[in-house]
Amino acid sequence: MAQSPDPTTRSAPGATAGRDAEARSGLAAAIGAFMIWGLLPLYLRPLAHLSALEIMAHRIVWCCLLVFGWLALRGELGSVRSALADPASRIRLIGSAALISINWLIYVWAVGNEHVVDASLGYFINPLLNVVLGVLVLGERLNRAQKFAVSLAALGVLYLAVVAGRPPWIALALAASFGLYGLIRKVVSVESVPGLATETLLLAPLALAYLAWSEMHGAGALGHATWSVNALLVGSGLVTALPLALFAYGARQIPLSTVGLVQYIGPTLQFLIGVLVFREAFSVERGIGFVFIWTALAVYAADGLWRSRKLRALR
Repeated sequence: MAQSPDPTTRSAPGATAGRDAEARSGLAAAIGAFMIWGLLPLYLRPLAHLSALEIMAHRIVWCCLLVFGWLALRGELGSVRSALADPASRIRLIGSAALISINWLIYVWAVGNEHVVDASLGYFINPLLNVVLGVLVLGERLNRAQKFAVSLAALGVLYLAVVAGRPPWIALALAASFGLYGLIRKVVSVESVPGLATETLLLAPLALAYLAWSEMHGAGALGHATWSVNALLVGSGLVTALPLALFAYGARQIPLSTVGLVQYIGPTLQFLIGVLVFREAFSVERGIGFVFIWTALAVYAADGLWRSRKLRALR
């Protein structure tokens, strides 16, 4: 008698189609997240006349309200209580909250002061800095391609420092703050959205205190500016939380190598906006430094893609 096919060794057509649909939706979500992050300078530039601290305070408060509302609808507020109840998670989330607030503040200031290209450089450098942090903190090892990519990026940063007469502080500060933020979030056992809710909850008292102080001293913008500025301030919570939620969903549905390639959409759009829309200065000498870093990223991305395909083939 012929044996029936083992259902554990072959995927049903419906299951395969379902996974393909999830992969497509995950890729769309990840692309959407990085496009929002890449287009963020266009959102922030109309607020350039306000202080970066006030914009960041609104971003924290409205994001906190939005994320907690979302968690309440899903019945997941207990995840925030659990994160705050655990001493180790609480300390790490305080650290990550401080780092992401620094990152947001520098980024908002950079956009408002015509340094969008510098900000994009920070997010181009960030993936390679993550590799270095993995080696220094987590004891990870680099292969030859990764070592070459990191060395090439370091040469690019050094070249930009020599050309400008100073290190690219904005780019380095953005890359370092976001890289350290990602490192902490990697070792804390809290999901993405509850983690953001906890971080903004920790920052909200300071943000509210600053906004109250600004209002008492006649410097607050909300309710005293045009309707468009008011809408942008309130909407800053959505443009903060939405891409993170899209990214969290997409990262679960698509391979890490795909995420590694898609993430360059963000800084590429920022760079193009800085040069083509805001007409920021970009000399040939500066372009050479960027070419070093872009080449390093191409090597790093190609290596990650090759290793991912090799692993899938072995499986």
